[in-house]
Amino acid sequence: MTEDAVDRITAQWRRERPDLDSSPMEVFGRLGRLAADLDVLLRPVFARRGLGEGEFDVLATLRRAGEPYTLTPGQLAASMMVTSGAVSKRIDRLEARRLVVRRAGAQDARSKLVVLTEAGVRLVDDVLVAHLENEHRLLAHLPPEDRRELADLLRRLGAGLPSR
Repeated sequence: MTEDAVDRITAQWRRERPDLDSSPMEVFGRLGRLAADLDVLLRPVFARRGLGEGEFDVLATLRRAGEPYTLTPGQLAASMMVTSGAVSKRIDRLEARRLVVRRAGAQDARSKLVVLTEAGVRLVDDVLVAHLENEHRLLAHLPPEDRRELADLLRRLGAGLPSR
């Protein structure tokens, strides 16, 4: 197995502070570095279509909700685990491009709904194909059983963390 920067860092801590267990750094250091590296490798797929990752997230959340591809801003925020302010800014940008529209709620005109337009459906479907191809490419060096194990370990790690 090839040594990486996290191995070198934890070896230094073991040398300097042998009284401490630095093994959690092996997980969190790698997760942090991978998250940053993956962000750089995933973003270009969205950028080539004029989207930020957050805007793709709005479109994808509406699309996977199923027809009529409609959610409230609160439902979007909860599904994407971001603030309502962040959702509002993303919706504004997507609305300017006519990929979503805001409509008044049927029960209460004060409530707003966010609806994916036909252009939005076409774009998100196109980007999704490219995004998944990119993700498959990035995982190609791992055999399917390792991918499943990694997904399971990450799920278990997440399940054990305090909820936000």
